[in-house]
Parts: sequence; structure tokens; C-alpha cells
Amino acid sequence: MARLIESPARIRACGNKPKVIREYAGRVRSGTDEVSVALMNSPEGWREPGQTPEFDEYTVVLSGQLTVETRSATYQVQQGQGIIVERGEWVRYSTPRPGGARYLAVCLPAFNVQRVHRDK
Repeated sequence: MARLIESPARIRACGNKPKVIREYAGRVRSGTDEVSVALMNSPEGWREPGQTPEFDEYTVVLSGQLTVETRSATYQVQQGQGIIVERGEWVRYSTPRPGGARYLAVCLPAFNVQRVHRDK
């Protein structure tokens, strides 16, 4: 059965600066554990701790630039580009460039604080 998502749930973000997360599907908004879909707006200079999640994360940058660090490489993901980070891979996301970034993140299974395993 189809379900209309009339508005997203606002989720508290981790990081050194306020970042806006609007979840359209996932554990909070739709009670969905299989997948989460969220629109992210992160400011210039935002950075979160590294993490080793138990989910695959598919990200598409809608505007700005997202920096994605792994143990083996650092990627500058530009507007119109995407990146896939597989579960079990250490990763750290940030938006150091002027203007920050707006991006869509899809997690399989859904994002869950217990599954993210952030660095201490």
C-alpha cells in the first residue's frame, strides 16, 4: 500500500556544527528498518566523527561539496556526483568548503545510532 510522506522528521545530527537532517523514510519518520532516505543540509565547516557503520550509504550531492574520507582515500564529491560507502568501511563526512552542502543520503538497512559505531 502506498503511503504519502507529507513532511519529513527532523533528526538531531552529530558533529561540530548544527546540521539539518530531514528524514523522509526510516526508523523515525516511517518506522522503516529496511532503508532510510534523508535530505541533509550541512553548513560550511561542519564535520562529524569517523564511523564504521553496519549499513551501506548511498549519497548524491545536490549542491555544494561533500568531503568523504575513508582509510584509503579522500573524495571531494561535487554537485551532481554520488558516492557509495559500503558497510564495515571506516568513513568521515564533512563540508569544509564555503556554502556547505545539500545532499541526499540513503542507508540500507536504515540508519540507526546503534549501527553507526562512531569513533570516541
